[in-house]
Amino acid sequence: MPLGAAACDSLNSSHANSDLRGRLLAAKLAYQTDPSDLAEARARGDAPLVIDVRSAQGWSQGRIPGAVHVPNAQLAQRIRELAPETDTPIVLYCWGPGCNGSTRGALLLASEGYTQVRELIGGFEYWAREGLAIITDEGRTRRAPDALTAPVP
Repeated sequence: MPLGAAACDSLNSSHANSDLRGRLLAAKLAYQTDPSDLAEARARGDAPLVIDVRSAQGWSQGRIPGAVHVPNAQLAQRIRELAPETDTPIVLYCWGPGCNGSTRGALLLASEGYTQVRELIGGFEYWAREGLAIITDEGRTRRAPDALTAPVP
């Protein structure tokens, strides 16, 4: 059995580990945010620094308005110019739920001492599928919300 599966079985099998489960779930919430929560923070004027860690091609195809493009390969060299304070709230995103580029970027920032780093759950894909505004090289647009991902009004 893979180590991850064994750990999950162990967590699920013991009541003594309920505290650990709670801490793991709390940590997940502390280190991730979803598109609607990010959109709400931006609407309140409480937006974090949003960094797109994808390639130039991905950036051209679409991005979150106001995001800064810093491919992961450049993140270590550029982060201090973008966020001189290590307590700056930062959200990183990549393509979608199958992409771990934002996880790599968040790990790098955490190792550099940044304390308020989050990943955008579902990345650019979920942002666009929820019908939130995007920018492409052709301009600003909004796709119709996908009923499977968009919040129910």
